[in-house]
Amino acid sequence: MTRPVQLSEGSKAPAFELPDADLTIGSLTDYLGKALVLFFYVRDDTPGCTAEAIGFSDLEGEFARLGCAVVGVSRDDCLRHGAFRDKHGITVRLLADKDGEVCRTYGVASVKEVDGVPRESVTRTTFILDAKGVIRHILRDVVPKGHAETVLQLIKEL
Repeated sequence: MTRPVQLSEGSKAPAFELPDADLTIGSLTDYLGKALVLFFYVRDDTPGCTAEAIGFSDLEGEFARLGCAVVGVSRDDCLRHGAFRDKHGITVRLLADKDGEVCRTYGVASVKEVDGVPRESVTRTTFILDAKGVIRHILRDVVPKGHAETVLQLIKEL
């Protein structure tokens, strides 16, 4: 198990390599040279996560015009990501952190009790990275409605 690092604004973002819905590996190095919005979400096809992913997809062109990529990460597998993407017309890239290692590394994994059983979950968190892979903003416990617009404004201010 990877030990979480204490991430803060100004920290170098930890490297990652994860498969996407098409089984293509995505890594932090793929995005160096442009800003990156890395949003961690709980689960595909739940109301809040769907709203968040659709919000980012709806604004993806505006992010791209600003030289910024948007990538979502959850503990769901690649097949579930593909079904989620296709069902809702999601255009942002979704990476599968099935074993939760990247979620733990970024400090977004938390243990919650469900039906009396402790389970690891993801705390909805967004990291905004600059072109050098430095964390410029961390937004924790995100409320999905309007979140993409808030992040877009922060990107405009980078």
